[in-house]
Amino acid sequence: MQSQSGAIRSLFIDGPAGRLEALLNSSGENATHAALVCHPHPVYGGTMHNKVVFHAMKGLNGFGFPVLRFNFRGFGLSQGEHDQGAGEADDVQAAFDWLDREFHLPMIFAGFSFGAAVGLRVACPDDRVKAVIGLGIPLSPGDERSYDLDFLHSCAKPKLFVTGSRDQYGPRAKLEALVNGLPEPKKLVIIDSADHFFEGRLREMREAIETWVDRNLG
Repeated sequence: MQSQSGAIRSLFIDGPAGRLEALLNSSGENATHAALVCHPHPVYGGTMHNKVVFHAMKGLNGFGFPVLRFNFRGFGLSQGEHDQGAGEADDVQAAFDWLDREFHLPMIFAGFSFGAAVGLRVACPDDRVKAVIGLGIPLSPGDERSYDLDFLHSCAKPKLFVTGSRDQYGPRAKLEALVNGLPEPKKLVIIDSADHFFEGRLREMREAIETWVDRNLG
């Protein structure tokens, strides 16, 4: 693993509902991949500055990968209105397209909670994306929300799932059952005593990402 990480660049990318506010952590000179990290549910306070998103970015950027984060439509300085995940999937597609045009590198996706549920749906069928990471998969998000994750059963690219043993929105048994039914290659890491937000366990979550990337993409 490289120790370098680059400067942060603020920018806007063109999205289907208007411009999307974004941050790019720049890469090393010999980057092998580019990465996209998506944030949790914006209606409940999720932004690209979320701590889990930040630590995932740092873990990936430490390999010298350029890493893009952005605010979903209607939040921060991003234009448009919240669209219950449908339009947000189009935002993810726009972010992948921007990364591809900018760097022409194979891509890695990481998403946390809502960002994982929405982003994995876009990342899995995209041949430009070579590996995917789901953090805090929201299997039981509460209220009226639900996410259809059946598409994961056709996702044959390398997959890492990281969750806390006390994740209130992703019961361990339910996640284990999901991952057990998915095609290889796959890995499930359960962080002991961590909740949905990995409070007090962010270092362990980041190390899980770093170890997996090093073994699968190093």
